[in-house]
Amino acid sequence: MNSLKVRVLGVVAAVAASISVAVPAAMSQNAAIRVDGSSTVFPLTEAAAEGFTKATGGKTRVTVGVSGTGGGFKKFCRGETDISNASRPILAKEIAECKKAGIKYIEIPVAYDGLTVIINKQNTWAKNLTVAELKKMWEPAAQGKIKNWNQIRSGFPNARIGLFGAGTNSGTFDYFTEAIVGKSKSSRGDYTATEDDNVTINGVLRDRNAIGYLGYAYYEENKTKLQAASINGVLPSESTIRSGKYSPLSRPIFIYVSAKSANKPQVKQFVEYYLKNGAAINKKVAYVALPNTAYTAILNRFNRKQTGSVFGGKEKIGVKISELLATPRD
Repeated sequence: MNSLKVRVLGVVAAVAASISVAVPAAMSQNAAIRVDGSSTVFPLTEAAAEGFTKATGGKTRVTVGVSGTGGGFKKFCRGETDISNASRPILAKEIAECKKAGIKYIEIPVAYDGLTVIINKQNTWAKNLTVAELKKMWEPAAQGKIKNWNQIRSGFPNARIGLFGAGTNSGTFDYFTEAIVGKSKSSRGDYTATEDDNVTINGVLRDRNAIGYLGYAYYEENKTKLQAASINGVLPSESTIRSGKYSPLSRPIFIYVSAKSANKPQVKQFVEYYLKNGAAINKKVAYVALPNTAYTAILNRFNRKQTGSVFGGKEKIGVKISELLATPRD
């Protein structure tokens, strides 16, 4: 069990203890909720799941898998899961797949994240990188050509860059490439790609010349062992992520709930628990909570079973709270 998950499980008891959850009589013992998708959203949903299970006296079993945002949507649009964790909005092709299968969904933003570029503690030269330098490092044209640090900036060492990043099924991969390269899924392929953020962390820890990117909570959990590079002079933090100053790598993250599953008492209760405790869960897991007024508005959307996405099947950089609360339209 990774250290972030251990910490998540260790803090949910306090959250659960402070909440009273009414369990419907229709909810059977050991009712199940199936969740899969983003590794970035995993810590939040796992914390919500553990807290909810405790608050309901173990009457509900919530399983949370990690197959990446894209992998999660594939399962979701086949009707295999009740909820899909996503570190980006649902895309047009996924909307079409869900529609073909008769799957309607409710889009629920749960937090803000700041994609964090991590480097080894012994790396003294790359503490501040520009978006242009990251693009030079990660764009498709760099494959097989941009190999050493001194090719990124004059004065950097003549040492081979160790590259670690998200796998192609990951919403983190989609967002990073959109924000840095300028086109979603446009990336060099000669790097260590993984859906497991701990592979990236361990890769950077072992190699002073390595660099990687992942969700902010994973950096926070390991910041005594590695360091974050500032982007255009701005380091990721709760304040810079919430304000949007940490640009262009600040982003909202989501859960998508099957409209059919939302009729199940246990799923309805779980989503209500998740949103009513969104701020507390985010604080414990080190993501950036939405304003309380936003959670209230999103809960109202869920209770009205307002389906669709506000993004129209496209990735968007620099999303504001007001945009998250717009009327879904697809």
